[in-house]
Amino acid sequence: MASEAPNLAGGGPDFHLAGGVLTIDLTALADNWRALARLSAPAEAAAVVKADAYGLGIEHAVPALAEAGCRRFFVALPHEGVRVRAVAPEATIYVLSGPLGPEAAAVLREHGLVPVLNSVRDTAIWEAEGWLDGRQLPAALHVDTGMNRLGMTLAEAAHFAGENALTGAVEIALLVSHLACADEPGHPLNARQLEVFRQARQLFPGVEASLAASSGVLLGGDYLCELTRPGIELYGGMTGGAGFAPRTVVTAQARVLQVRKAARGEVVGYGAAMRLARDSELAIAGAGYADGLPRAASGAGVPLRASVPGGATGFIRGQRVPVAGRISMDLTIFDVTGLGADAVAPGDMIELFGPNIPIEEAARAAGTIPYELLTGLSRRFHRVYVRGEVPLG
Repeated sequence: MASEAPNLAGGGPDFHLAGGVLTIDLTALADNWRALARLSAPAEAAAVVKADAYGLGIEHAVPALAEAGCRRFFVALPHEGVRVRAVAPEATIYVLSGPLGPEAAAVLREHGLVPVLNSVRDTAIWEAEGWLDGRQLPAALHVDTGMNRLGMTLAEAAHFAGENALTGAVEIALLVSHLACADEPGHPLNARQLEVFRQARQLFPGVEASLAASSGVLLGGDYLCELTRPGIELYGGMTGGAGFAPRTVVTAQARVLQVRKAARGEVVGYGAAMRLARDSELAIAGAGYADGLPRAASGAGVPLRASVPGGATGFIRGQRVPVAGRISMDLTIFDVTGLGADAVAPGDMIELFGPNIPIEEAARAAGTIPYELLTGLSRRFHRVYVRGEVPLG
């Protein structure tokens, strides 16, 4: 049954000043990690918290995940790792893709971060820089198995493994790769990548391995290895599968600033992109593309509507309401005519995605994916952190 998004009138002093509000349920986040940890068993489940924990906030998300039992985290850049270290002092933190040089290595050493070495050049840099108090610091090694993004080729990995076995110059503590098509379980590239990864593992006997990230966890079996790296699934950004039904973690709402009546035949928004086919009641909400609501999700007047006819919708008073016309920088117009006269008033909140509008659906209306929608949410959204329905702080 549809339900209204949380009423957070007590959501802090800035709540009433914001045009958009994000409600982030840390209990749901922790529950999603626990579910994925069970699916990963006997492998251990880490958590990918790059891009500020997919827009949720590292300082809030990481402690919630650590309390749930997560002991290993993956970030993209060294400065993200520093932020994770501040709130998870005992965790193992891997840096996936940041540039590696003497300056970055110094940060990694200082904060106990583990670099993921992506090239022969990276291994040479870490061989020279990966020392602290006369002790070599561990690293992870990324082998590309068919995605042609970051990572050593299998041939490069074999050459490195042979040399390193003789010199012991770099301590490899984890071998990683990344699946290109894990969200398509039947795609033949999945099996090909798994086979290449098996060959890579033979080059580094006794070293832990990690192949499955996000959808890869749901593939199960040999894809799990010793460590999995769930990301978007933690944040409720996938519909699930293989016995996993993610809880909603993020609810985005926009505040109604004005309600106006407009006559049949009048136009709505920039470019006069929409002409009203009936006398209408319009709710103007205080969030737009500067807040991270993509302009491509407009109800009319954008190229995407030619191929994806339905624009975004909102949810209010138990019903969905369509976006009318183009989304602008600070404002989005919703057609609330179907709710009845005066059903919506200034100050009411319209759900953009959350329990009633899945984030996958909201992203599809904008021609994008949940990853981009979440990580693109701007700091103009006021963030309210809750456990269950209880606000924190």
